[in-house]
Amino acid sequence: MATDGIKNEPIGRDGMSLRIAVLSRGPRLYSTRRIVEEARNKGLRVEVCDPMKFSLMVTDGSVDVLHRGKHFAFDAVIPRIGHSITQHGVAVLRHIEQLGIWTANTGQGILQSRDKLHASQILARNRIPIPRTVYVRDILDVEHAIDIVGGLPVVVKVTQGTQGDGVFLRHTVFEVRNLVQGLLMTGKSVLVQEYIAESHGKDIRALVVGDRVVACMRRRARGREFRSNYHLNGTVENVDLPPRYAEAACRAARVLGLNIAGVDLLEGNDGPLVLEVNSSPGLEGIEKASGVNVAGAIVDYVMEDTAFSEVDLDQLLRTIPGSGVLSLQLRNHPKMVGKRLNEVFASIPVFALSRGDRLVWNPDPEVQLRYDDVLVCYGELTELRSSLRQAMLGVPRDALNFDEARGQTES
Repeated sequence: MATDGIKNEPIGRDGMSLRIAVLSRGPRLYSTRRIVEEARNKGLRVEVCDPMKFSLMVTDGSVDVLHRGKHFAFDAVIPRIGHSITQHGVAVLRHIEQLGIWTANTGQGILQSRDKLHASQILARNRIPIPRTVYVRDILDVEHAIDIVGGLPVVVKVTQGTQGDGVFLRHTVFEVRNLVQGLLMTGKSVLVQEYIAESHGKDIRALVVGDRVVACMRRRARGREFRSNYHLNGTVENVDLPPRYAEAACRAARVLGLNIAGVDLLEGNDGPLVLEVNSSPGLEGIEKASGVNVAGAIVDYVMEDTAFSEVDLDQLLRTIPGSGVLSLQLRNHPKMVGKRLNEVFASIPVFALSRGDRLVWNPDPEVQLRYDDVLVCYGELTELRSSLRQAMLGVPRDALNFDEARGQTES
């Protein structure tokens, strides 16, 4: 971040002090007020902008944004978009992203985190531990879903909800069936989830900013309530976060595309389980419980990172006519497993190799392929598809069979 050398203030694109917009409908809410307060304490220009007061314009070859009839002239955006206006708020945020303006969280990241099913799919795909979960669309599948998640009791929840709303604990098949039926009849999408008995009535909220946990707290439910949310009158207390929990929280936020997130963790017998990831976490409870200036940490992160914008690499590379990115999941081509990269893809430029929780750029041609590897290739798409098909057909017939391939995982 550049400074002016006189007042030592962060410099925006116009050579003046950094301009920050907080997208929020509640300027008096604790979290919004604290972010504004900390930004002003650091000499920044900050304004609360109501997401419902934007006009989005698309013309030949350009996009533009108006807020309350004026051009949107900010260097960075901190979205605090409420659950009830998610779709509209994300539309505004995506438009702002098209202008190249830095945003603390992307519209895509917010959408992914707010759909509990989609979030679970992404977390599971990236080997981040979560409670066993089943998406139910038919009342006839309820008993099977209960068996899959480990038996009664189970947690029933809707895929869209916040602050504990739409989350229920049920102890009998009859109760689960009636609840699921009622939710399905009202048009809700329903999840049946494993109940983690050892974490009943408590969880850990880790506040992730950038690539680290800046504050955490343990939340406890009151009385017979099993949901520990602060907004449901739960109590909060400071907690020392073990490294495994911090790592799980940071990875969860990262794979969902969030730079600022509240990650809720259950304390399972075998370690942390990610329960939910919140893209607009409340700051009041965690600042009081931890004693950490979380709002200040968020503003510091914005000041440090706003010079850099995240890029949709696939979209960027597709700007070259006919070129793009293709991925190849080795689990779908088990005969390739066990082969060296240069054996199978002698003439293909492999861009990167995704293995476990690592991404290896320009992998060594001698690397041996494994069952869960994902290869990312870049080039002219027609030629790339043809070369990939030829490479797949060219694998010797004595290659590993499917069952053997599954055993070729990372040791």
